[in-house]
Amino acid sequence: MDRVKRLKLINSVTGIKPANLLGSISSDGKTNVAIFSSVIHLGSHPALLGFIVRQRGDVPRHSYNNIIKNGEYTINHIHPDFIKRAHYTSGKFDESISEFNRCGLTEEYLDGFKAPFVKESNFKMGMTFKEEIEIQSNGTSLIIGEVSRLIIPEEAFNANDINLEQTNSVGISGLNSYYSLQKIAEHPYVRVDEVPEFFQ
Repeated sequence: MDRVKRLKLINSVTGIKPANLLGSISSDGKTNVAIFSSVIHLGSHPALLGFIVRQRGDVPRHSYNNIIKNGEYTINHIHPDFIKRAHYTSGKFDESISEFNRCGLTEEYLDGFKAPFVKESNFKMGMTFKEEIEIQSNGTSLIIGEVSRLIIPEEAFNANDINLEQTNSVGISGLNSYYSLQKIAEHPYVRVDEVPEFFQ
């Protein structure tokens, strides 16, 4: 299989992934926002999330550089009304060009947080960098951060979880296919003695 076909196929095999914009700022005040689909939950106490940064090599990684230098960044859910603008942040823009400006998104500074949030998003997280784990198999890194700010619509939060259908968040498959989310079921926390008999 040729490289491009394999890339598109393997990027899709995990199914729907979260679609997020990562906001960051350089030491000299240049802002950056970029789309990521690799954000994962790592633990709730402390509240840790991770995401993957690809090989750095000759390709500049502005988000990575900003996070390592400043220690703060934001994760912002993407919603249907700005999917196209979010998608185009994946372009390899020069460091002097802010994707916020170039792609029609708005910087928002909240609660004294250094890194910019995406104003258009209604589900935002302020992150504090904790550690980087290098993955030897392919030269990527897992960037781990702790959630220090969580901004979500009050009506989306309930006793069990966050209703992502209410937040209007979207998912992504592969590199450029976007999906809406629909809640189809909710089940209780599983205790072995409560597993229904019909599963036997």
